[in-house]
Parts: sequence; structure tokens; C-alpha cells
Amino acid sequence: MGTLFLEKNFSPLDILVKNFFHQEQEEFQTPNNRNINHPVDIYEDKDGLYFDIACTGLTKKQIELKVEDDVLRVIYTKKDKPGIAETVHIYHSGIAKRSFNIGWKIARRFSLPEIEASMKDGLLKLFIPLQPESKPKTVSIK
Repeated sequence: MGTLFLEKNFSPLDILVKNFFHQEQEEFQTPNNRNINHPVDIYEDKDGLYFDIACTGLTKKQIELKVEDDVLRVIYTKKDKPGIAETVHIYHSGIAKRSFNIGWKIARRFSLPEIEASMKDGLLKLFIPLQPESKPKTVSIK
């Protein structure tokens, strides 16, 4: 394909721009095609916003929830167990307790200070209610 462009007297910049915006290339993804590398379900209904976050094998004391301004952050930091490799022979390790630090910017129509969190059977459930409807303000011009 590159030689085809060179035969038509395209400059290297033309080729670069053409390759950058070419539809079939997989290196460039739209911002809406983000990959979250941790199992999370996010959904909304008339009451608010819900998060179901997989935390298999973790306790609620090991998970940290942070709310800073309009950002919700869920953090787990794996602690290394020193000396376990020398004392135990592992045949298969299929349950990975990987550290994660995931966060979302929450829209202002949700009341982030009123977040509710519960954990059962390795599933962290978060609920953020909708803000009460605020009445429109009338501003007088002086």
C-alpha cells in the first residue's frame, strides 16, 4: 500500500496522515473504546448509578474507597507474602489477587457524598443516588 502512495507522488507527510486516519488500523482507538482491565459492571436506573466490582478473595478491609471532588476511586494493593515461595510448591495458581486502582469521574447529577457500599460473596456493590432536583434560579440584573 505504501508503494502505491509513493507512485502517485505523495509526500511522506501525506502518507503519515493517510495511515493515521485509515479505518482498518487497529493501533488507534476512539476514546469511547477504553478497556477496563478489572471486572466491573456499571449501570443506571431512575434512582441512581450502580457499580458491581469483582473482588474475589478479598475482604472489605483490604479495599479502599476514595472520593475526591467528583472522582470515585476503588483501590486494592496486594501485599507480598515473604518466604512463601521457599516453603510451598505451587502446582497451579489460577486465582490472581492483583492490585488495582480504578476510578471514574462522576457526573454532578449524582450525589457522591451519599455513596453506599456493601460487599457480599466477593462482589463490591456501590450505589450513588441521584441529586435531588434543584430548582432553577432567577438572577436579577442590577
